[in-house]
Amino acid sequence: MAVSLKDVLGGDVRSAARLMRDLDDEIPAANRLLKRLYKHTGRAYIVGITGAPGSGKSTLVDTLTDHLRGQGKNVGIVAIDPTSPFTGGAILGDRIRMQKHAIDDKVFIRSLATRGHLGGLSKSTIDIVNVMDAMGKDIILIETVGVGQDEVEIVKVAHTNLVVVVPGLGDDIQAIKAGILEIADIFVVNKSDREGADKTRRELETMVAMNEYRKGDWVPPVLPAVAQTGAGVAELMEAIEGHRKFIYLEENLGQYQAGKARVELLEILKKKLVEKAVDDLERHGLLEPIIEEIARKKTDPYSIVEKVVDHSFAFHLIGGNDRTGSKRKKT
Repeated sequence: MAVSLKDVLGGDVRSAARLMRDLDDEIPAANRLLKRLYKHTGRAYIVGITGAPGSGKSTLVDTLTDHLRGQGKNVGIVAIDPTSPFTGGAILGDRIRMQKHAIDDKVFIRSLATRGHLGGLSKSTIDIVNVMDAMGKDIILIETVGVGQDEVEIVKVAHTNLVVVVPGLGDDIQAIKAGILEIADIFVVNKSDREGADKTRRELETMVAMNEYRKGDWVPPVLPAVAQTGAGVAELMEAIEGHRKFIYLEENLGQYQAGKARVELLEILKKKLVEKAVDDLERHGLLEPIIEEIARKKTDPYSIVEKVVDHSFAFHLIGGNDRTGSKRKKT
């Protein structure tokens, strides 16, 4: 049964879930419906939660959801889990950890596998967020995969980015240097009842103080929390609301909307161009021979990519030969 625009816009959970599944599976009909849905997006507020494994991101998402539901908010959750490089499977354990919200019809939890996509997100994250937005979610929480310190793609999708840090995970100074901490709108020192939490907080505050902010810039606060007990989460919600108000200032909103539109366009464009290039090479029986030539050092990937980009594969000759082994005549 086809998913209808009316059902998704009406917040029908089954229709939205079916559409999200089809988008993740790259079903053409789902992409056509997403085009029609797009003009109904832009109402939800998106919060990204990222950080190293073991920092308590899932617990924080669960506790934030409790607070948001207490405020009567309609909540969407996108939880990204890593895909096995061997089997292609994923545990999708965040849905298990958030079972108490599973029977709440105002909470929609969608688990996604990365399927090899780097940067902490799944390749269909933007699509899934847009569906949740169109179906009427007030706020959408995106939890990244938590594979390390390079999950910076979340900054492209979310309005407010939380970077969750915990004491005792190793070299704090090295962590501060990592790129993941440069995307934070709010730092959350989770498990702040642990020894070393004050030290971690001071180091983060020092890092923030060392940055050069212009007048009117948002300066990321550093907030302690214990997500397991809910301690500090009310203050975190206030900080998120403060950043939301900052984003929606007249002088900031237009710039943010243009930036987000640019990211959406470029991400979709990159995805489609890569897919088309690979498909074209496979369709003409060129992909495997090219890979073999690169592996044997008969050619280099840089030159191949230049040819693909320049559309100069019409009479493709690997190393000057066509696939039959004859030399191409000079023109």
